[in-house]
Amino acid sequence: MPPADNNDIKIMNRSIVCEDSTLRGDITISQGCVIHPSASILAEAGPIILGENCIVEEYATIAYRLTDEQKRLKEAGNLEPLPPLVIGSNNVFEVGCVVEAQKIGDKNVFECKSYVGPEITVGNGCIVGAAVRLKCKQQLAESTVIYGRDCSQREAIDKYAYQTLQIDFLRKVLPNYHHLRKPNQDTKKARSVV
Repeated sequence: MPPADNNDIKIMNRSIVCEDSTLRGDITISQGCVIHPSASILAEAGPIILGENCIVEEYATIAYRLTDEQKRLKEAGNLEPLPPLVIGSNNVFEVGCVVEAQKIGDKNVFECKSYVGPEITVGNGCIVGAAVRLKCKQQLAESTVIYGRDCSQREAIDKYAYQTLQIDFLRKVLPNYHHLRKPNQDTKKARSVV
C-alpha cells in the first residue's frame, strides 16, 4: 500500500518493517525495530519516534491522537505544533494491544489486548498485563507490573529480559514470508540530526 502524501516515514537500517503494516503521519522507526504485518502506528497529533529494537506485533496499535479540545483548536487554526511522542528502546507491543500513552520509557512490555490511555506516562521496565485497561490519568513508576481484572500493581522482582533472541528470529523469518518496506534513512546521518 503506497504511503499517503502527508506521511513521512523514516526507516533506519537493520529495521524490519512489513509492507502490510499501517503507518500514518510523521514516524521515525529506529535501528533494529521489527514491525509485524497488520500492526498500526498512527501519528495524528504529531511525530512518533520509535526507539531502537522495539517489537510491534500483529494488530498492535500505537497512536498519538489529538484530544477533542486540540481538534477544536486545530479547526480554528489556533493549535500550536505538538512535541513528538518519543518511545524508548527495547519495548514490546504484543498482539492486539492499543497504546496511546503520552510518554513511554525503555524496556516495557504491553501484553496481548492491553489498553493504555492517552493520559498515562509509562516509566522504564514496566509490564502492562494481558487485557489490562488503563484509562485514568497516572504515571507508572519504574519496574511497575500491572495485572489482573482489578489492575493490581506490584514492583517487578526480576530485571527486564532482553528480547534479543526473539528479534534475531524475527529478522530471519519475516523477510521469507512478507514484503518489507526498505530502510530509507542512514543511521549515521540520522544520529547527527537528533
